[in-house]
Amino acid sequence: MINVNNINFKYKGQKALVFDGFSLQLEENQIYGLLGKNGTGKSTLLYLLSGLLRPISGSVSCDGIATCKRTPELLSEVFLVTEEFEMPAICLSEYVKLYKPFYPHFSDEILQGCLADFELPADVHLGELSMGQRKKAYIAFAMATNTKYLLMDEPTNGLDIPSKSQFRKVIAQHMTENRTVVISTHQVHDVEQMLDHIVMLDQRSVLLNASMQEIQDQYTFEYRTPQEMDDSVLYAEPTLQGNAVICHRQEGDAETQVNLELLFNYKTQTKA
Repeated sequence: MINVNNINFKYKGQKALVFDGFSLQLEENQIYGLLGKNGTGKSTLLYLLSGLLRPISGSVSCDGIATCKRTPELLSEVFLVTEEFEMPAICLSEYVKLYKPFYPHFSDEILQGCLADFELPADVHLGELSMGQRKKAYIAFAMATNTKYLLMDEPTNGLDIPSKSQFRKVIAQHMTENRTVVISTHQVHDVEQMLDHIVMLDQRSVLLNASMQEIQDQYTFEYRTPQEMDDSVLYAEPTLQGNAVICHRQEGDAETQVNLELLFNYKTQTKA
């Protein structure tokens, strides 16, 4: 379990706190979507979870170990896929040889499976890849580490449309019972069908912390004509298909697919 307990954090030289008395718990065997506007601390939170940043006060721990201590035991179970990254101009096999020893559960089988899913050769030269291809190689290595906690910051940025589908396949195929994946993203349509749980951040606080099933139980998402708009509508946005609306789900209403972009706009604009 990841436990964030009453933390305060700000960057050196800045007056404003990014987090002020912030708390959050993340359970095992879940794929979390971490959503929020720019500047709400999504990337900062991932860096705090990995121990690359330290809170001013409060605590952040994984399985009872303070992340700021960055113990070998902890680091072998946490992998952070950063939005911006550098990879050396060497063959992937050399890269794996250098970094594999830090991850005792590393799986060559998973690595090769991910590379195949991403349509990359088994031993690519990292210096000869495009940005999108390097990101796929990076994600393939991250999945192969088999860490208990996998943190991903905007993982679909830089991927083309087929690669985003491949990304979803890679995550789904290699999700295990004891693994926790946290995906921070603005590209909600890229990942919404694979998420188990949603955490929305808003100005240092948690605006929403709910499972996808809880969201489906509470709301319906549909399209309505102007004539069908009534008091049951909680939030609406005009689209080419009609008004995209959110309503409270009533007894007997069919379960609908969650529209995360619509839900995000509803929550951030109404604070409901």
